[in-house]
Amino acid sequence: MIHKARPLRTRSSGETSAGTVRFRCLSPSPASPSVPRRRSKPSESTIRRLSLYLRALEGLGEEGESTASSELLAGRVGTTAAQVRKDLSHFGSFGKRGLGYEVAPLQVHLKEILGLHRRWPVVLVGAGRIGSALFEYPHFGARGFEIVAILDRDPAKVGRRWGEVEISSMDELESVVHDRKAELAILTIPWDGAQDVAEALVAAGVRGILNFAPLQLRLPPEIEVNDVNLALEMEALSFALHLGGSQVDGVDARSGEG
Repeated sequence: MIHKARPLRTRSSGETSAGTVRFRCLSPSPASPSVPRRRSKPSESTIRRLSLYLRALEGLGEEGESTASSELLAGRVGTTAAQVRKDLSHFGSFGKRGLGYEVAPLQVHLKEILGLHRRWPVVLVGAGRIGSALFEYPHFGARGFEIVAILDRDPAKVGRRWGEVEISSMDELESVVHDRKAELAILTIPWDGAQDVAEALVAAGVRGILNFAPLQLRLPPEIEVNDVNLALEMEALSFALHLGGSQVDGVDARSGEG
């Protein structure tokens, strides 16, 4: 996919919904022979549902199922059969009329579409509580996301080991990213240093950042930034519960659609 030039991304706190995640290809690459070319650009919600379909297929595979209808997949992820077919049609034709989808092959296709058919080296920036919890999160490794380096400013933490990974000084950021060939970063540091660190990560070769810092980063448009703000997520829950699922000014409190 060719990225069109875009201005620097500047987002105020009022411009981004809680925990908004944007998905795009990190770089153009030759199409895999086993994955059909996309017919049209899918929405972010479509990409989210692809991840849900993959998890549903994995569950079905564990249950011994070899095929799955669009109705069955829809029931597993809470959508409609028509939506399943529409989402998958962005990437080609995978099912057979009257037979549904073959579970194992569709898993392979979805993993390739989502970029999960390869290993992603990740640098974790910030060896605090959030960083520690993310390092211990088992599903990162299961999906191919391997934390190969940890960086922190605290001299008392530098040199300690989390599992097989030694915590390095932030002063070594460039060499660590280069030596470990890290392409993704997880940012779990205070807001006041996040912008400078993010720029240094990009300069060192990082192409995507999962940002837990409470700051909207200003980075070149080709750099992918997914923001996670847990406080905003809780505020969204309190808003929905406070309204009891009612609608205000034509906006559904639960779905946000209006």
